[in-house]
Amino acid sequence: MKFNETKIRVRYGETDQMGVVYHANYAVYFEVGRTEWLREFGLSYSGMEADGIMLPVISLAVNYKNSARYDDVLKVKTSLKKMPTATIEFEYELFNQSDVLLATGSTILAFINMEKNRPTRCPKYLLDQLRNYSL
Repeated sequence: MKFNETKIRVRYGETDQMGVVYHANYAVYFEVGRTEWLREFGLSYSGMEADGIMLPVISLAVNYKNSARYDDVLKVKTSLKKMPTATIEFEYELFNQSDVLLATGSTILAFINMEKNRPTRCPKYLLDQLRNYSL
């Protein structure tokens, strides 16, 4: 599956007193990767919300391998696990500037019809966009 690579610099406020990134920030880094992955296809959360679709995270998994530290330049590699249905699944790899693998992870997000507040299928325009890129 096609992937996106996004760079993020670790900010001081994301670390503990030892300069190590607090574990919950990995979810934020994955969100940045996911947002940029969507943007690469001309899509955005705000655009989907304007069309009446929300994408809440319903599952998050992180496997920590090494510590990210203050001022590291991180690379988030984001890929789509499979074609979306009523959910969309992403996989992540997080590396530092020395290409050391820091973490792997995955998320599952559900497509929600905002008007009905109920699950719905992946919008056709998103599926069409993905098919155009031979995913």
